[in-house]
Amino acid sequence: MTHRDKPWRGVMVATALPLRPDLSVDFDRYAGHCRWLAESGCDGVVPNGSLGEYQTLTPEERARVVETAVAAVGGRNVMAGVGAYGSAESRRWAEQAAAAGCGSVLLLPPNAYRADERVVIEHYREVAKAGLPIVAYNNPYDTKVDLTPALLAKLFDEGLIVAVKEFTGDPRRAYELAELAPGLDLLIGSDDVLLELAIAGAAGWIAGYPNALPASCVELYRAAVAGDLETALPLYRRLHPLLRWDSKTEFVQAIKLSMDIAGRYGGPCRPPRLPLAAESEAAVRAATEKALAEGLR
Repeated sequence: MTHRDKPWRGVMVATALPLRPDLSVDFDRYAGHCRWLAESGCDGVVPNGSLGEYQTLTPEERARVVETAVAAVGGRNVMAGVGAYGSAESRRWAEQAAAAGCGSVLLLPPNAYRADERVVIEHYREVAKAGLPIVAYNNPYDTKVDLTPALLAKLFDEGLIVAVKEFTGDPRRAYELAELAPGLDLLIGSDDVLLELAIAGAAGWIAGYPNALPASCVELYRAAVAGDLETALPLYRRLHPLLRWDSKTEFVQAIKLSMDIAGRYGGPCRPPRLPLAAESEAAVRAATEKALAEGLR
């Protein structure tokens, strides 16, 4: 892993969590997956994000996932997801992450309550008390709370956040954010706008598809942020049929299926997620097999 002055930068993989056929967590396999991502050029891992099915884990499992990732790749390279129903609970998860040695945490706004600006700011203040750098996670589709550039600028000006995982898919926000909060790091939050946000000045990528094809995804990211469009654009076009699944409702199932096809154990998901419908499974399978046949890895 490359040394980064700011441990939330670079390719940070939102890790899928391997479950056995009985749906228990395979922690040994998870540790191996984290190590493999590091060996494949990724800069760090993000356990307990939505791709890691954190909402379906027991508190004991959730804590152990973080500890497993830290043991595998070093705490500085781990950005723990600390999303929860209540601010106090998110703060407790941030304190657990700090105790485990994590370099940063990823924090959604309140996701069980349609919070207004006042509530959002207080929520980030509460979790900031844990003392770790906070990456805000803007996903208004799922949370119904939009962290607009103006609101993110307020959070940044108060010293509550260091970066934002931007998942709206709207690259126009990058430019407004750079004007309102020039020191705030923009992290690519959905795989299928990687090139657009890299060109706009992104400092990192909280990534889904490197779980299946890390080397090619890392190559794409490095070329894109370097402005090497000769390398990046053709690679982006080849990967895009897969990358766009990261923005679909069934992204966890899709990425796990691609992992299985690529020879990396993806495995099942916990309910309420079901396996992909036949049509979607066929589409993911065809896109993954095509990418592998073209030498993407």
